Amino acid sequence: MNSLVQISNDYHQSDVKQIFDVLDVAETTRQDYQARIGLFLVFTRENGLDRNSFLSFKRLLAERNDLSVSTKNKYLAVARIFLKELNRQGVLRVDITQNIKTFKQSKKHKKDGVTDEEMTVIAQSLHNLAPSLEAVRLKAIISLLALQGLRQIEVVRLNVTDLQLGRGVAFVQGKGRDDTEPIYLHPQTIMALREYIAAHHIADGALFISNSNNSRNRRITTRSIRQIVQNYLGSIGIDRNVHGFRHYFTTRLIKIYKSDLTEVARYTRHRSLETLQTYNDAISLKADLPRFHGAFEKVMI
Repeated sequence: MNSLVQISNDYHQSDVKQIFDVLDVAETTRQDYQARIGLFLVFTRENGLDRNSFLSFKRLLAERNDLSVSTKNKYLAVARIFLKELNRQGVLRVDITQNIKTFKQSKKHKKDGVTDEEMTVIAQSLHNLAPSLEAVRLKAIISLLALQGLRQIEVVRLNVTDLQLGRGVAFVQGKGRDDTEPIYLHPQTIMALREYIAAHHIADGALFISNSNNSRNRRITTRSIRQIVQNYLGSIGIDRNVHGFRHYFTTRLIKIYKSDLTEVARYTRHRSLETLQTYNDAISLKADLPRFHGAFEKVMI
């Protein structure tokens, strides 16, 4: 028991980096782990580290009303990976994460995506931006999110060599996959990418690189993508997260393809039609709202 407590007090950020450095994950994932592990380290330094610490950390997260269930699960997952690796390396005698479940999350209750009306505002705002390197990068990123439905990690992983703009094709490394798959690019996406590549003089390597002092010229992270996009959305008065663009992309296709989920899946690259059915159910329910409201139109409270 005492050795567990001592590890918590003695561990520093450099030790944490060494733990994550040996994991077989993408560099962007490794950086995300390092950014998120701090909350667990603070918890253990204040409370010690024993066999019940992981469960206690979960209970602490459960009390946080400022974090979504998805975010809580991300913090919990990183702490689990960290502790399991300590156990694998023999630093911890036992795996204290066993039999501790993640937070349950209903896919039906995720934050709504970008609406058609909001997308019109976003498109007009992008069109009116003054020419700058930041503006062309923002347009390229949002084109990939809104017109291609790419996940944040897929945008991050893109290399210049993954693009064949003459053919209108990009090769994307999907979520949880080691290989790439081709997607067909919308003409507006092609224009935005051409403008971005020309303005930034990018010839090889990562398509999107960081401009910050600490990580200049290194591949951009998903955290940076969120910061860039959500700062922009906030500046034009739209309260949506980055995933809201994929929600918009998927919803638009379901409406256009008249609920033919098999065809939609070809573009959204969902592995399971169950997720798309959740989108479809939400669209159907919203379309039925006038009838529901009409059932109580004579009730005045």
